[in-house]
Amino acid sequence: MWQQIKAKIMDWQAARTQVEAWQKSGEKVVFTNGCYDILHVGHAQLLANARVLGDRLLVAVNTDASVRRLKGSERPINEVESRQILLASLQSVDAVVSFEEDTPLKLILHLQPDCLVKGGDWALDQIVGAKEVRSSGGEVYSLPFLEGYSTTDVIEKIKNLA
Repeated sequence: MWQQIKAKIMDWQAARTQVEAWQKSGEKVVFTNGCYDILHVGHAQLLANARVLGDRLLVAVNTDASVRRLKGSERPINEVESRQILLASLQSVDAVVSFEEDTPLKLILHLQPDCLVKGGDWALDQIVGAKEVRSSGGEVYSLPFLEGYSTTDVIEKIKNLA
C-alpha cells in the first residue's frame, strides 16, 4: 500500500505522461492546486468534490519556498514531501505534483488538464489558468468551501493552547 501511495507522487514529466495516458483512454482529468499545509476536513471535502467532476484528480502542491513567499516566513508547517504523501494517501487523489512558482500556470500549460478547480474564495475570472483551460475546451469551477475550516484557523487554535 505504501508503494502505491508513493507512486502517486510525480515530477512534471511523469505527470504529463500520466495525464496523456488518462486522456488517451478517454478519462477526464481534473486539476486543482494549493499549499495544503495542514490537511483538514475542508481540504478533504474540496478534493472529493473536485474528483466527482472527472475521472482522475491531479493535485498540484506549492513547494516550501513557494509557500513561504505566499504565506510568510513561519509557513509551511509541514514540508512539501509530507504534504504530498498525505494528499496521495487520499482515495480521491490520483496524482500529486509540486511546483516552485507562485502560481501553477506553467504547470497547467504543461499538463493540459480537462478541468480546473479551486475553492470558493476564488472567483472564476480570478482562477489562474482558467482562460487557458477554457480556450482548449476545458471546464473551470469554483467549489464552495466548508465553512469554519482553514489552515490559518488550525494554527491559531494551536497557538491558543500554549
